[in-house]
Amino acid sequence: MNSYQHWQIETDGEGLAWATLDKAGESTNSLSSAVMDELARVLDDFDRSPPKALIFRSGKSAGFIAGADIQEFTQLDTPEKGIALVARGWQLFNRLAAVAYPTLALVRGHCLGGGLELALACRYLLAVDEPTTRMGLPEVLLGIVPGWGGMLRLPERIGPQAALDLMLTGKTIDAKKARRLGLADDCVPPRVMDRAAALLVCSGQPRRRLPLVQRLLNGPLRGVVASGATKQVARRARREHYPAPYAIIEIWARHRGNALVAPALIDGIVRSPTARNLVRVFFLQERLKSFGKLSGFRAERVHVVGAGVMGGDIAAWCALRGLTVTLQDRDMERIASALQRAYAAWGQRIRDARELRSVMDRLIPDPEGHGARLADVVIEAIFEDIDAKHALLRQLEAVIRPDAVLASNTSSLRIEDLRSALARPERLIGIHFFNPVAKMPLVEVVAAEGGDPEMLQRATAFVKQIDRLPLPVRSAPGFLVNAVLAPYMLEAMRAVDEGLSPETVDEAMLAFGMPMGPIELIDMVGLDVAMAAGKSLAGPAGEPPRCLQAHFDAGRLGRKAGRGFYDYAAGRPVKGSAGPVPAGLAARLVKPLLDRTQQLVGDGIVADADLADAGVIFGTGFAPFTGGPLHYAAGQRA
Repeated sequence: MNSYQHWQIETDGEGLAWATLDKAGESTNSLSSAVMDELARVLDDFDRSPPKALIFRSGKSAGFIAGADIQEFTQLDTPEKGIALVARGWQLFNRLAAVAYPTLALVRGHCLGGGLELALACRYLLAVDEPTTRMGLPEVLLGIVPGWGGMLRLPERIGPQAALDLMLTGKTIDAKKARRLGLADDCVPPRVMDRAAALLVCSGQPRRRLPLVQRLLNGPLRGVVASGATKQVARRARREHYPAPYAIIEIWARHRGNALVAPALIDGIVRSPTARNLVRVFFLQERLKSFGKLSGFRAERVHVVGAGVMGGDIAAWCALRGLTVTLQDRDMERIASALQRAYAAWGQRIRDARELRSVMDRLIPDPEGHGARLADVVIEAIFEDIDAKHALLRQLEAVIRPDAVLASNTSSLRIEDLRSALARPERLIGIHFFNPVAKMPLVEVVAAEGGDPEMLQRATAFVKQIDRLPLPVRSAPGFLVNAVLAPYMLEAMRAVDEGLSPETVDEAMLAFGMPMGPIELIDMVGLDVAMAAGKSLAGPAGEPPRCLQAHFDAGRLGRKAGRGFYDYAAGRPVKGSAGPVPAGLAARLVKPLLDRTQQLVGDGIVADADLADAGVIFGTGFAPFTGGPLHYAAGQRA
């Protein structure tokens, strides 16, 4: 048997071959050209001397296989290179699927993209039941398609509707759901995984056959499924902005998942501006994650003061991510409301009653604030009043540990102004979450001049620990995200004051690629919050837009009140027809956001243009296919 750089091949006493992928020089396995070439050589060796069975596993603690090597996508500068990349995986995994001996993928940790396509090419898939095990085909999030067999084998394995749902959204599933869907043949705990893999691969057990209806939907009725899927995609993504999901449907429906049958389509996807920009966004996201690795700090206990929507949701999210959380407010009634909100939210997400109970047990009501003394991270999340925050911060400083992270979730006050109440002002930092906490991935970590760098590193590590993206910013009114949203929303309301309907204004930005129009965004934020922003949303004369003032005076405070610029039914805006959108309206509305972002980079509020793009994308939903506001603006000038 040959020696390899990335694969370790062992044959045990029972004649089973174990192929362990441990990519040299990397903390995570990915299917680079070198790894795939070696896998082809492994199969060559087994053609000459077939094993009793072959089991694939990972040598990395990080997981099974994260997918293809994303760096290689940045080098696809000709149609031939793109087609060759697709052909390499398609042909190799078809070869793996056709071997005469039984094969099994032992999946522990993340198994994504090309990693899942390799697992699908095996006869069996055994999932290890632990929190880090996640499976999916998230290529669509990079603007590409799962062209190495995923579009063929996933629908055959779990049915076309469930498969398209995963492929078109990029969602991932855990080990238990993989077994329920039929993606995994079984789900076992880590302590027995190797023995269970050996038993399953030698069992001769037939794969679960799809029910008749699913076989029909994957065969003669696939046109019906494709039509329904196309309509669903069209509701959330326009073809001109995101061509990949439409290509997935077409390749599955017309070519049985074989992307090589449609080379022009694949080249148009792989080398499209959308794919290039979404790959850029992927690397921006990785850069944000890297900030959380600068410190070895890990929190076990968190104390949150303020059980309103933000504070309660921050506490609930931390409990969901495994931390013990104490939640303080003036009385139990306020805390109980936050606990009820958390139970309702997590009850929809967590099916296992014991797991849900465990999460809720970690969320502890604490009206007296005793938990502050034990906490590793203490977060102030009360209303935006500087005197009230000063009083609270003084109380907290007197009881918390000297090494605890002390943070404010303020969205509008300067950290320099808040920390003046402290004996050790340098320890206070900002940890600014966005609403809704469970959906918004970005958290601004705010440093004031002369702040303790160790506290900043601990804060970023904490944000990464709870699966959010930390963005370091300097203290300034609105920091980055709120500072760029303010002039954008102001310009939208000026357009309404000039006679355009809210629907027309929103449609202009939806057509631009925003996930939500600016007027609906104002309703979601709350018109009272917009009014309280004061100078940030004031016009040249220092007055708020007339439409904002009128709605506020009428008590139309937005979605939370059931009426704002729009009326709401079941939490959704009731909109009329947008009508024709005036030429140049989108450019007019987005220009203040672009200008303000550039200004904040120039002022050093955020370190550079790439981080500004990352912050605005993940903090506002700014159209990811553009690569970010400054990247977009540079392209417009070119």
